[in-house]
Amino acid sequence: MTNARAARIAENVSAVRSRIAAAAVRSGRDANDVSLVAVTKYVGLPEIEALIASGCYDLGESRPQSLWEKAAALSHTPVRWHLIGHLQRNKIRRTIPHLYRLHSGDSLRLLSEVDQEALTIDHPLDVLLEINISGDLTKHGFSSDELFAAAAQAAKLPRVRVRGLMAMSGLESSTTQTRQQFAAVRMLLDELNSRSIFPGKLTELSMGMSDDYESAILEGATMVRVGSALFEGLDV
Repeated sequence: MTNARAARIAENVSAVRSRIAAAAVRSGRDANDVSLVAVTKYVGLPEIEALIASGCYDLGESRPQSLWEKAAALSHTPVRWHLIGHLQRNKIRRTIPHLYRLHSGDSLRLLSEVDQEALTIDHPLDVLLEINISGDLTKHGFSSDELFAAAAQAAKLPRVRVRGLMAMSGLESSTTQTRQQFAAVRMLLDELNSRSIFPGKLTELSMGMSDDYESAILEGATMVRVGSALFEGLDV
């Protein structure tokens, strides 16, 4: 990678972090209350190394196979890997050892099998329950109506440590609809906490991507998953 490309990535990271901080302040929070998960699914190792050099240690991948390869190549770094895409059950065994957090806890069957594998390898895993808040047929996740019964079952899994919720806005949603969807996810988290389904308070809301992360922060996101905005101006 050329110095110019690495410098552009560093500039983009700085710009995104500044926008995150500004949105956090607008939402009445501190900039440090919102974490950036840099999504690396479209880039190779040189670009990822530039992200790491810019202080991005929380990296997100959508495809388990890509995560395996990149985690192995970057095992010498302090990276914390987040799986943000659907995890097929036949890929659980190879994926869990690499993960810091699973954002896409989208079914009880998946969570149960994750729990069994985590028990086998003694690797408790932080998980977010994925909510299909927009109702898009192409998206995975629990519906709002399914969430509370599913959460009660998930709370019984000893090696799955539910920390909060993850959601995406609808593909065709307007800015107003996007804000409404993110607000609805925040209210679901509040309701889960009011019911004391889990032993501790759920604190994490993984919401927002490159096109809408500021709206997500304004509605309470604690983590944003940003990819393309970090590579703006580059041919990737």
